[in-house]
Amino acid sequence: MNKVDVLIAGAGATGLMAACKLTKAGRKVLLLEARDRCGGRIHTINPGGFLKDTELGAEFIHGDLPVTLSLLKEAGIAYHPAYGEMVHYKNGKFDNDGGFEGWDMLMQKLQTIDEDISINQFLDKEFAGDEFNELKLSVRQFAAGYDSADPDKASTFALRNEWLNDDEEAQYRVNGGYVKMVDYLEGKIRNAGGNIVLNSIVKEVYWEPGNVKATTDNGTVYEAGQLIIALPLGVLQADKDQFGAITFNPSIPVQMDVINHMGFGAIIKILLEFDEPFWTDKQTEALAGRSLENMSFLLSDEEIPTWWTQTPQQSPVITGWLGGPPAAAKKDVPDREILRQSLQSLSNIFKRNIEELKAKLVASRIVNWTHDPFTMGSYAYDTVNAAAFREILKQPVGNTLFFAGEYLYDGAAMGTVEAALTSGEEVAKKMIT
Repeated sequence: MNKVDVLIAGAGATGLMAACKLTKAGRKVLLLEARDRCGGRIHTINPGGFLKDTELGAEFIHGDLPVTLSLLKEAGIAYHPAYGEMVHYKNGKFDNDGGFEGWDMLMQKLQTIDEDISINQFLDKEFAGDEFNELKLSVRQFAAGYDSADPDKASTFALRNEWLNDDEEAQYRVNGGYVKMVDYLEGKIRNAGGNIVLNSIVKEVYWEPGNVKATTDNGTVYEAGQLIIALPLGVLQADKDQFGAITFNPSIPVQMDVINHMGFGAIIKILLEFDEPFWTDKQTEALAGRSLENMSFLLSDEEIPTWWTQTPQQSPVITGWLGGPPAAAKKDVPDREILRQSLQSLSNIFKRNIEELKAKLVASRIVNWTHDPFTMGSYAYDTVNAAAFREILKQPVGNTLFFAGEYLYDGAAMGTVEAALTSGEEVAKKMIT
């Protein structure tokens, strides 16, 4: 193949957005994607055994995010609000008080620190007594569940900023799934003359200023003047002998050292469709002491702790979520065992016989993003000094190698599709100007 202006490794949201902007500016662009589809951590199946479109990866729009909503408007793709009631289950019963005890004290302590440390170091320092064990456990579980973060590495400053600015922003879902956005971007790229090659794992990059040669797993060599590395942080952090890993020749030790000090979480997502939404029936209402018809999120202390429904849409689908170190520990656990643990968790919460739940189960899908060789995790979270790390990686290497991805986003929406799209847009602008 003839030499192109720009090669892009990775056709997720970042790579697609960058390619869209570059092809519009007249650049000759080629994307190389390891999977047999575009989208990366966006993966909508329809129906895949489920009755409706189902999101195996990214699902929500977390607030009124400008790049995402602008792109949806441009593409004529509709979206709808996602809202409902947060429900808590703890110590074998539903907790109608909600929240977790000690939150106000935690926030007061967080506002007194002036040096960034890991959240675990902060908790051990400020809440040393045994009387705070439950509070510390709740904070660690929250950081792991929501941010998919390892509390030994997660920045206290970043979590403080997130929690202080948690204003319960509106959330949305894309009608028909995020795949609609992926299809739109892919179509724009192809219509503008860009090429996308699927099933092509970039293994080695040989580079010098102004020239790049990327070798894929089948031995094909692609050449360009510049390369955008739009791969997930987990892939960049992988040991060079791991399947899916990428190496650079000559090496780029400064950038790789920074990459290895950044935070990338672990996630297992469980999608279950039953013959009916039993969590809204009278048996559950009697158990919880109130109707759970408007339940959106359910936070529990079960093995699979976090669950959400499709509220406000009526649906018999419930989604389980395990994040952070507990998900990393189950990286190699077979899907059938994760399914068993998921059903057992629901059995414990809703006091239903597990055999009854198995009989009611219509479809299931376990998505172990941490086991996936082309992701090796979930999404980024801030470690100590993460802002400085991002600034290093945003600088092109010899005006030839450009890093891009959700992990380089500076705003509050880090780890989201918005972050990925924004990074792709920013790197394209840098190359055009």
